[in-house]
Amino acid sequence: MPGQLHGLAFDYGASSGRAILGSFDGEKLSIKEIHRFANEPVNLPDGLYWDAMFLYAQIGEGIRKAIREYAAPDSIGIDTWGVDFGLLDRTGRLTGNPVHYRDSRTQGMMERAFDRMPQEELFEHTGLAFLPFNTLYQLLALEGLPSRDNADKLLFTPDLFAYFLTGEIGAEYSIASTSQLINPKLRDWAMPVLNAFSIPRGWFPALQQPGSTRGYVRASLAGDLGVTGRLPVATAASHDTASAVCALPAEEGGRFAYISSGTWSLLGVEIGEPIIRDAVLRGNYTNEGGAFGTTRLLKNIMGLWIIQECRRVWRREGLSADYGEIARRASDEAPFIAFFDPDDDAFLPPGDMPGRIRAYCLATGQTPPDSPWQTARIVYESLAMKYRWTVKHLERDILGERIERLYVVGGGSQNMLLNRMTARALGIPVYAGPSEATAIGNLLMQAVSLGELKSLSDIRAVVRASFAPDIYEPDLTSPWNDAYSRFLRVTGLPE
Repeated sequence: MPGQLHGLAFDYGASSGRAILGSFDGEKLSIKEIHRFANEPVNLPDGLYWDAMFLYAQIGEGIRKAIREYAAPDSIGIDTWGVDFGLLDRTGRLTGNPVHYRDSRTQGMMERAFDRMPQEELFEHTGLAFLPFNTLYQLLALEGLPSRDNADKLLFTPDLFAYFLTGEIGAEYSIASTSQLINPKLRDWAMPVLNAFSIPRGWFPALQQPGSTRGYVRASLAGDLGVTGRLPVATAASHDTASAVCALPAEEGGRFAYISSGTWSLLGVEIGEPIIRDAVLRGNYTNEGGAFGTTRLLKNIMGLWIIQECRRVWRREGLSADYGEIARRASDEAPFIAFFDPDDDAFLPPGDMPGRIRAYCLATGQTPPDSPWQTARIVYESLAMKYRWTVKHLERDILGERIERLYVVGGGSQNMLLNRMTARALGIPVYAGPSEATAIGNLLMQAVSLGELKSLSDIRAVVRASFAPDIYEPDLTSPWNDAYSRFLRVTGLPE
């Protein structure tokens, strides 16, 4: 297509969302954030919910802003966090508010699930990590409730928003692959799992691969949005991590790993086929779907959620430091005061994260931090050590080969202190950026849906031409090597 191609990416994170306008000239992509909004959960008497109607309304606001102030988009794409969903009745209406994955109703559901299908068998069918908020356990928690009893279709969050826009029912593969309801070898719904948990197959549409088109903005909606003509809604890689991995500035050759760094740290490798064996199960790694038939073998690590919750507590106490200042002040603190396992269950729910870190230190015989800056230093060092542990287990127990470099993308790639720590802890170069990788991957998969790009290598060539990463070399590694054994001892993680 001659001239500029304009895509509009709606990227929903667990704490905020944004609309990013991309302009692609056939070689380079430029991006501009045109709309940003908070994504705050709603705490009701019966649980924690997403404000789904507000979040959907932001798509309309983003489209209006693009048309009014910048350029009419040639397509739009939507990506969100994984696992969560809306249930529709036979008339196409929601049976209830979509539940937040951090809601407490899934407590104990994983253990109940194993009474119906043993863990090993469930893993054999799905290849997915066992996390308490997986879609499967959410559905188990809804058994006997009207929202489930009246359901006729299940739509994952980006598919739900696409349905609101187009009226078309669909299921994009990468987001569905986070549910523990997909067989990654067959790339289809895992029928033995659906049957064991009395989940109707009719709830689920046929799966669509990333890079296709879901439909067009409804004619009854287009006028209100200022849309003229037909505006296609692309099926980008709808899981935010899948979109982010598309936008790695990775060169061909040599084994690399990646971290999609934000509220969660999703650390993994890109492979051609899922790996479903005991080492993956023991390490609680997961096989999730990627673009162009790839599999994302990764581990969910708690990530910057911990520092986000710390900052929320500190702000309530009168400390107004932004994330940049927190990292700068943390860099001045003494190293290796204490460690904790970021994936300890204590750090999953919202709450007094600084207090939980202090309690963890006391329970493990360590000196607790005595300031916010010491606390932040402990968080960043513990994350870097958990990254090291994850990479070493990938190399030794699963891949059987050395990982030569690490790409860090997403908002966390802007944390220079954590990037330096990660390079030193792992002893390999860290390539940081682009920070808006999820939106960039979304936009370039829209270009695929429009026929402008053909492959993952095409996409990554555009990323490299458009967004140069910052490189962190692995200097000063000896102190990290010495401290790693203490990290293992304190956390109880197996070497």
